[in-house]
Amino acid sequence: MSSPAAASGTAASGEGGIRALGLTSATTLVMGSMIGSGIFVVSPEIARQVGSPALLMMAWVITAAMTLMGALCYGELAAALPHAGGQYVFLRESLGPLFGFLYGWTLFLVIQTGTIAAVCMAFGKYLGVLYPNAISETHWLVHWGHLGPVQIGLNTEELAAILVIVFLTWLNSRGVKTGAWVQNVFTFAKLAALVALVLAGLTAGLVVARQPSVVAANFHRFWPQFAAAFTGHGLYNLTGASTAKLVSTASIVAVFAAMVGSLFSSDAWNNVTFTAAEVRHPRRNLPLALGLGTLAVSAIYILVNLAYLSVLPFPALAAVPEDRVASAMLGVLYGHAGAALIAAAILISTFGCTIGMVLAGARVYYAMARDRLFFPAAGRLNRAQVPAHGLWIQGAWAGLLCLSGSYSDLLNYVMFAVFLFYILTVAGLFVLRRTQPHLERPYRVVGYPVVPAVYIGLAVFFDAVVLWVFPQYAGGGLLIVLAGVPVYYAWRPRRNPAVALHPRAPEPL
Repeated sequence: MSSPAAASGTAASGEGGIRALGLTSATTLVMGSMIGSGIFVVSPEIARQVGSPALLMMAWVITAAMTLMGALCYGELAAALPHAGGQYVFLRESLGPLFGFLYGWTLFLVIQTGTIAAVCMAFGKYLGVLYPNAISETHWLVHWGHLGPVQIGLNTEELAAILVIVFLTWLNSRGVKTGAWVQNVFTFAKLAALVALVLAGLTAGLVVARQPSVVAANFHRFWPQFAAAFTGHGLYNLTGASTAKLVSTASIVAVFAAMVGSLFSSDAWNNVTFTAAEVRHPRRNLPLALGLGTLAVSAIYILVNLAYLSVLPFPALAAVPEDRVASAMLGVLYGHAGAALIAAAILISTFGCTIGMVLAGARVYYAMARDRLFFPAAGRLNRAQVPAHGLWIQGAWAGLLCLSGSYSDLLNYVMFAVFLFYILTVAGLFVLRRTQPHLERPYRVVGYPVVPAVYIGLAVFFDAVVLWVFPQYAGGGLLIVLAGVPVYYAWRPRRNPAVALHPRAPEPL
């Protein structure tokens, strides 16, 4: 059963603050949330796993295709259900309140807060590149020893990360217009930095030909290499077997296993759906923002990797110290100044990414609180018409994850769960088409039912590969999700369990 608001497809009056986000702000929220530190560091790990320039690029191309297909599917759901909470609402309305809660639970516990912590720690790490004497993971302000692998205390790198979280939480509590304005500025700045990175690499490698031997080695027989891997003519043999079928299967599995990094770097595009109640003309702007934002970022990511391959020999790319591939590329081109340039670019990128993630995440907790499935304070708006309590609850937990030293492990554990929820959400699109055929759908996903079915197939295959290759991570992510089941039954309203399907109006200020 659907709520009246959901059935009409219109956001309830006063549901989620002021509709202050236009198409530009919604699109920069998509792009800004996607672009963090990953694109600057994950390619060497992918290269080590796939063993070929062609398959490195293939990993990014498949990632781009999956991201765009997912965004197109979410566009239909967002246009039909433009409410605060986004994906939480999609799951609640299509599969039931339990699935919505499990998503919100995992989002708060690890996905959103863990990503905020990881991105802010990357900010602190690269701030240390510019100020090595002041910012370092070994520069302890307070140190009480260690508990297993976790260091107990506070170092200057963690302090920098926490201060960024506190500042951006405060900034977003001042109003959605303020947060959106700063988000726009930093998104355009980091897009300019990425475009400059692309131009520097492609110009040096393909136009000026400063590294002709590199280009020849990386791109000679590029497509024949790719074809060889997938037709079984022996680019390399992961299995030790000689049959074409096994070589082909190993290559495909290697690519999908390596895509953990590229998919993580391309993730968070769905965050704009969390803010649907604050987007102007959401039926038009949300699908457009999802499509335009994911397409632009995916294209830039592919070009950035071509730039890396235009300057760095593939073995050198795979062996870059600390995986700082962007720094290595600019170091080849500009010497020591390259490290400072890329550090500044990553500071801009991580700061801008955190703005969007802080802004968006609290809207899910707001929707959950209105369904009485989260702390009640998170369901109240402040004078600026934003869920300030939810912002500070989110900020407090993200700060604790910075101190724990386990945020990166948590993210590894949850990537399996992230795609589990993507699969369930896109499957919910089929459910809603059947159970609510009269729901107003101003945008319908292009290529239905093929596009959502292909997306589900690719996402299921990715999760299956992660479960096979990284069982400890997949199992950990699944345990985090399942731990929310008893919490849901303990937290849900006692008198009317179905209340979660009927969002109530926010409490008065």
